[in-house]
Amino acid sequence: MRFRKLKKQSKQKHQQKNSSQKVKYANSIDKIKAFITDMFMIYAPILYFLAYVVMDGKDAFQNSQLAPFIGVTLYGLIYATLISKFGQTPGKKAYAIKVVDDKTHENISFLRALWRFLTFLFSATILLGLFTGIYRKDKKSLHDILSNTIEIEIEK
Repeated sequence: MRFRKLKKQSKQKHQQKNSSQKVKYANSIDKIKAFITDMFMIYAPILYFLAYVVMDGKDAFQNSQLAPFIGVTLYGLIYATLISKFGQTPGKKAYAIKVVDDKTHENISFLRALWRFLTFLFSATILLGLFTGIYRKDKKSLHDILSNTIEIEIEK
């Protein structure tokens, strides 16, 4: 059999497999709620620990330039670990959202999850990156596009 025919058959099988798996994309409101939940459940305790256990209190924390950077770094590492291992953070789990690879719908690696977090920081900084999901059919924000991921709804 010719290579072109084999490639075409493989492509058709892949399309049939993907068409049988109907994916429901997570809506923007649930993504925002999940983000806020994660801020309270993961990021706030990190900041509290840094301010009151590691440092001398809120004044020392506010005067430090390194402390917020350490807080964001710790949050990013925890976020990437949870996304790579489970596909969800506590907030995403509460709203039945899972972060997966956009083609295979499998969990992503730690480095890719970390890259997604870093590109999220960039998207949030320019704000335009967060609003791209509103206008796209697949609801992918800029950080999802750059990391080839997608947020889907799962059954509870």
